[in-house]
Amino acid sequence: MSLFAKDLEVNMEETGPKDGPVLFLIHDFGMDLTVWDNLLPHLPKSLRVIRYDLRGHGGTEVVKPPYAMGRLIRDAEAILTDKGIYDAAVMGIGLGGMIAQGLAVKRLDQVRALILCNTAAKIGHPPHWQAMIDELSDKKEKGRSALAQRLMPLWFHRAAINSKLHLQTQDIFERTDVDGLCGALAALMGTDFYTQTAGLRLSTLGLGGAENRMVPPDMVRETTGLVPASEFKLIRKSGHAMPVDAPEAMGEAVTAFLTDIAHCA
Repeated sequence: MSLFAKDLEVNMEETGPKDGPVLFLIHDFGMDLTVWDNLLPHLPKSLRVIRYDLRGHGGTEVVKPPYAMGRLIRDAEAILTDKGIYDAAVMGIGLGGMIAQGLAVKRLDQVRALILCNTAAKIGHPPHWQAMIDELSDKKEKGRSALAQRLMPLWFHRAAINSKLHLQTQDIFERTDVDGLCGALAALMGTDFYTQTAGLRLSTLGLGGAENRMVPPDMVRETTGLVPASEFKLIRKSGHAMPVDAPEAMGEAVTAFLTDIAHCA
C-alpha cells in the first residue's frame, strides 16, 4: 500500500481491524517496515497496526539529503492525518523513537501513548554521524556495506550474531539507498529533544535491550524518565534490533503496557 504524504510517495502496510485502536510503528535508519515482522504475531489481534518505510528507505520514495528531523516528523504526521487517526500509540526504534517524541510534542492529539524502544532524546554526537555521512558519500555502495558490517555487532548481541540472526537486517541495510541513509543520519545529527520530551505528559514505556551497544539501556531509561509516571523495562538477551532478536519478550511488554492504559483489551 502506498500514499502521498506531503508529495512524498510512502510505502506502508496496515493490519488488523479498521476500527481497532491504532499502534503506529516507526523504524530506525537502515531498516524498513519488515523489521516488525517477528513482533506482529505477539501483539493483540484487536490492534490496527500501521507501519511505513521512512523517506529514502524500503519502498518509500528517495529524496535528496539532508533530511531535517522536522521533515521526518511531518511525514509521520501526514500519514496519520491522511487516515484520520487520533489517539494512536506510537512506537519507534532509534531514529524512529526520536520521530515519535517529536510527533508527540507537535501533535499530542494524534499520540495517546509512546513506546520508546532503544532510543533517546539525543543519540551520539555530530562528528560521529558526520563521519558516517562522509564515508557513505565518498564510497557509496562500498561505504554502505562496510558501515552495515560494523553496525551489526552493535545492533545484535553475540548469540544472535553467532546464529546469523542479523543477516536479514544487514541485507536490508545494504539495500537501503545511500541518499536515504545520509538523509536519516543528518536528522539524527541535528536533533536534541531533551527539553521537549521533558515537557511531555502522556503514558510512556521505555524498552531497552540489555545488550544494545548502539543505544545503551541507561540512555533509554534516562530519556523515558523525563516523562513523569513513565515505565521502563529492560529486555534481556536483546540488542538494538529488539523486534528481530526478542519479539516474544517485546510483545509481552508492549501488550501489558497497552492493556494497562486501556488502549486495547
